[in-house]
Amino acid sequence: MIERTSVKSILTGECKEDRVTVYGWIRTARSGKNVAFASITDGSISSPLQIVFDRDKFGDIAGLATGACIKVTGRIVESPGSEQSREISADELEVIGPVGDDYPLQKKRHSIEFLRSLPHLRPRTTTFGAVFRMSHHLSLAIHRFFDENGFFFIHAPLITTSDAEGAGEAFQVTSMPLDSVTLENGDVDYSKDYFKRQAFLTVSAQLEAEPLALAMGKVYTFGPTFRADPSDTRFHTAEFWMIEPEMAFFDLDDDISLIEDFIKYTVSYLFKKCPEEIAFFSRFYEKELKERYSMLIESDFARITYTDAFELLKKNRDRFEVAPEWGNDISTEYERYLTDEHFGRPVFVTDYPAIIKPFYMRLNDDGKTVACSDLLFPRVGELVGASQREERLDVLRTRAKECDINLVDYSWYFDLRKWGSAPHSGFGLGFERLLMYLTGMENIRDVIPFPRSKGKML
Repeated sequence: MIERTSVKSILTGECKEDRVTVYGWIRTARSGKNVAFASITDGSISSPLQIVFDRDKFGDIAGLATGACIKVTGRIVESPGSEQSREISADELEVIGPVGDDYPLQKKRHSIEFLRSLPHLRPRTTTFGAVFRMSHHLSLAIHRFFDENGFFFIHAPLITTSDAEGAGEAFQVTSMPLDSVTLENGDVDYSKDYFKRQAFLTVSAQLEAEPLALAMGKVYTFGPTFRADPSDTRFHTAEFWMIEPEMAFFDLDDDISLIEDFIKYTVSYLFKKCPEEIAFFSRFYEKELKERYSMLIESDFARITYTDAFELLKKNRDRFEVAPEWGNDISTEYERYLTDEHFGRPVFVTDYPAIIKPFYMRLNDDGKTVACSDLLFPRVGELVGASQREERLDVLRTRAKECDINLVDYSWYFDLRKWGSAPHSGFGLGFERLLMYLTGMENIRDVIPFPRSKGKML
């Protein structure tokens, strides 16, 4: 068994031992006349731990190079420097993993774009170590919230035959060698494929979660989704994680209340768990990050209907490149106006036109809009998509036909409305987009360990 003391326990004072053994990677190293210094990190905390090597003990020290992995045994002593209160006075040194001169992270600071080209090494930097520690704590907060609120965690399939109707371009899954696929009358003969029909990587777990909610009451999925979206923006990637709860006996108002509670809980949890990381991101990436947390925790989220939102946008027509028109989606410039300028906080936009929304959303009494909501965040735009699901079989069938949905392919989904139907609702939230907002990182590729996007893969 490898006995070691974590850097975090030493720097926070949790470690009460005088003599310790630590392992870590050298972040910086420098030599003086009588002593040499190395700052190491083991991933347990953002701050590095300084190791002091007395030249009378070690002579000319070999192997103290940035990136090297070392084992040090020594005494914990008070540090005379201002950046940390404790350091290690070394008695023993072992270089576990040496590095050559070609180690690419030699400089103290590198650009985000450069680090994006080295996803296998960038977690060693202060920035990305902090990102992925916060990702861990945000994941825990999500599970804690749902567990404390009576939800059951389910595993939705990653391979599916549906595309969740309009959720995005899907990646096809096949066991057939593509260079040997033959066409029958111009079509692929899927009876020869593994599932004997077309299959895709999931773009959403919603449709599979609904049957579980209509049996267990409240369930949620939290897992990867895949979209072959050609968009190459800072918000898009081919593989990302979604939080998708489904709740029986919830209407849209219940759904919206749950979303706000969820956001406030997870943000509060992260604020308490990650003070060092939040302070780091506030210093180097988003100076108003702490104010962002306070706004989310303390303010009531705004709410406006789609129709009222467009009336508001029309009154400010001169601010926009494209004139607002009822029946169109809410573009980025409209989102920015509503969140950043008009409300100055997150806003729920509800009751969109049925013609621009999927067939499964519940039709409102006006016959033109559906019971749905998008939660828009300042500077980020849409973070959550939610709706009350259509529980009336006749209305669902009519809407499906209007949207050219194959009723046979979705027969199991219609069965839920035939046998014990109930009002129910749910929402989908992009995990990485929330993490972007809570770290101040500007690109979704910088909150995913190994991002995949169009034309780009390690």
